[in-house]
Amino acid sequence: MDDLSLERIEISGPTLASLIQRASSSPSDVDGLIFGQIHRIISSNLSDDSPADSLASSSSSDQIVATFTSFICSGKTVSFFDPLGRVDSRRIDSLRVGSPDRLLGWFSARRKTANRPSMRELAVSSSLSSQFHLPIEDSQNPKSTNMASCVFFLLTTPSADQCIHTHEYRSYQFRSTKQRFEPRSVGIVNIGPAFRGHYGSFSPKSGFPPLLCELNSSAMSVDRDEGSLSGKKQAVKDQKEIDALAEGFQVGNLKRLVGAEAANYTGGIEQMYERMLAKIEGLVSDVEKSSARVFEQDKHNRKLRNRIARIER
Repeated sequence: MDDLSLERIEISGPTLASLIQRASSSPSDVDGLIFGQIHRIISSNLSDDSPADSLASSSSSDQIVATFTSFICSGKTVSFFDPLGRVDSRRIDSLRVGSPDRLLGWFSARRKTANRPSMRELAVSSSLSSQFHLPIEDSQNPKSTNMASCVFFLLTTPSADQCIHTHEYRSYQFRSTKQRFEPRSVGIVNIGPAFRGHYGSFSPKSGFPPLLCELNSSAMSVDRDEGSLSGKKQAVKDQKEIDALAEGFQVGNLKRLVGAEAANYTGGIEQMYERMLAKIEGLVSDVEKSSARVFEQDKHNRKLRNRIARIER
C-alpha cells in the first residue's frame, strides 16, 4: 500500500450542510465517521500551438481525489477510540452498520476552539489509517492499489460569542510515512452556476414516463367536499389565485417540461420566475417602507406620552 498524496477532497453541498446542521444541533462536541470513494483522475493539458511546440507543451498528470459522500455522527466524543487515540475496530463496525460506502476517514466538531488538529486527533488518524483501507478506483487500471482511510475533517466555531452563527471547516490528509497532517483543499460540488455545465451533455438512456396532470382539481381542495356548491366555488377561487401567481402557466402545461418542447418551455418558466421575484422584491420594499412609517409613528407616540406625563406632573 502506497502513501499517496490527495489532490483535493470533494463534498456535495447538501452533505456539507447536513454535517454542519448535525454539529450545530448537538448539545456538545461530537465526532463520527465519514464515507466515500477515492478516484484517480487523469488531467490533460493540451495546446493549440504548432505541432512541434504542442508535443512539448502537452502533458497529462494523475490526480487522486477523495469524494466525501456520507457520514455517521456518534452524538458524542471519544466514540470509537480511547482517550489515548487508539481506535477500536469493533466500535467502528457497530457504527457503520448499513452504510454502503467505504470508510474514508473521520470528522471532529468542536466548539469555541482553535481550527487546528489536536494531538489526540493526530493519534486517532494514525491508528485509523493503519487499520482501514479502501481501493483507488481507476477505470484505466482495474488492479489499482489501496489507500489508507486517511481523511480528517475538522469543524469548529469561533472562540468569541458572535451574533451570527458561523462554522469553520478544514480537511486534512494524514500521511503515515511522515506521521503528520497535511491540509487539503475542499471542493464543494453542486453549488453555484459553475456546476450547471456538468449537466450540459445530459441525455436520458430511457424515456421519461408520461406526466399525467388533472386540470379539474386543485391541490388545495383535496380535503374539501367538492360535491357541495360552496366547495366548488372555493375550488374555482383557489385555481384563479394559483393562475394569477403563475401568470398563465396552467398545471396541465407542466407535461411540456418533458420531451422535445422542454428546451423552449423552460425559458418561459425562468422568465415567469424572474417576474415573480421582481414582485417579491417590490413587496419587500413596500414592507420596509411601511415598517419605517410604523417606527416613526411609534416614535411620535412616545413623544406624546412623555409630554402628557410631564403635564400631569
